[in-house]
Amino acid sequence: MPQLDTSTWFITIVSMIMTLFIMFQLKISKYLYSSNPEPKPMTTLKQLNPWEKKWTKIYSPLSLPQQ
Repeated sequence: MPQLDTSTWFITIVSMIMTLFIMFQLKISKYLYSSNPEPKPMTTLKQLNPWEKKWTKIYSPLSLPQQ
């Protein structure tokens, strides 16, 4: 059974990692980021749901008077 030659594994792995790093750097460098980000003004619009307009009570069928 022949011996597995691992002498080129190190350079292969290092070159692969360097290539991935360079590719990610190029991919990230394409994005444009604003130099001075400012927070957006948050205006909360409260929408009234029909059940919030009036007080309601839920009756369970067992608590209703028997007929």
